[in-house]
Amino acid sequence: MAGLTIPTEPIGSIPRPLDLIAAVANGTIADPTLDPLYDTAVRDTIERFEATGSPVITDGEQRKYDNFFTYAVHGLPNTAPDGFQIPFADGHTRRMPRLTSGPFRYQRYADSFLDVALRYAHKPLKQAVISPSALSLMYPANELPGYSRDEFIDDLLRQHETEIRRCLQKGACKVQIDFTEGRLAMKLDPSGFLLHSFIDLNNLALGRFSAAERERIGVHTCPGGDRHSTHSAEVDYALLLPKLFELNVGNFYIAFAREQEPVRVLKIIRQWMKPGHRVFIGVVSPIDARIERPEEICDRVVEAAKYLPADQLGTTDDCGFAPFSDDTSTSRDTAFAKIAARVVGTALAAKLIGGV
Repeated sequence: MAGLTIPTEPIGSIPRPLDLIAAVANGTIADPTLDPLYDTAVRDTIERFEATGSPVITDGEQRKYDNFFTYAVHGLPNTAPDGFQIPFADGHTRRMPRLTSGPFRYQRYADSFLDVALRYAHKPLKQAVISPSALSLMYPANELPGYSRDEFIDDLLRQHETEIRRCLQKGACKVQIDFTEGRLAMKLDPSGFLLHSFIDLNNLALGRFSAAERERIGVHTCPGGDRHSTHSAEVDYALLLPKLFELNVGNFYIAFAREQEPVRVLKIIRQWMKPGHRVFIGVVSPIDARIERPEEICDRVVEAAKYLPADQLGTTDDCGFAPFSDDTSTSRDTAFAKIAARVVGTALAAKLIGGV
């Protein structure tokens, strides 16, 4: 394996600058007068991302209004604020909007963020998008008059497909579907029915893309990460991963750094991954204030290569850093220091593995 390269990619979000967080708190998140602050945040994020040596970067999701979860529908007029609630282990919650009538339409597509990022980037840009399964939670339990769940699903899949196609056409090197609700689904419904329905729904969308396109599409799973807390870390990966690898994508980004039984998780991944899959394991924890050393990241990757084919292995962060726009629990300096450590540690591991 001489000359082995292990790809390494971020998940997406970077903590916003404090002046942007303060400005948003004092006004409207989509206020056009904030555009200069958003633009500065994107430019600074990309410059600092590139300085880490990361071969793939993002815009840090600086302009994703509110969060990675509801950016596409933020401000949608036919919604109410009392939708699906996500409880975190430390007691705080996040809410989704609830759809009140049809039709369902995105307010914005993620390729609009690429429009800005491409002005400044000198390295390949990936773009994260939210999954259809996550947005399906907006539809209420009782059917909406004049707008059936089937009609909603048709609209949802069409909007999701449009978003991914636009990102690929704009030049995103990868499009990553955020599927944080996957592990949460097993917590909410241990029977597995909810997770099964999520997988089926996402595969309906993925079936609209060619095999070549799906090689540029990936899915990210994690137990949530917000204000140093998670929503489903207690759920056994053995309940999620077999179904996860049924998703018809080429790339899997799997939170791993905080797992208490890493070898067991690696064995589960090995059992269920398929030829042609690239598995990016999380080697740094965004919700841990400690900055990992490159040497420990290297050790983690070398250990993973004992169980997973090295030519199908990649590294990533467990989750995004501060995926909600009001999160100040992690600093930008810490986030970029962790990313730099991941890049160096992954390169060290590639040399060791390639020299075996």
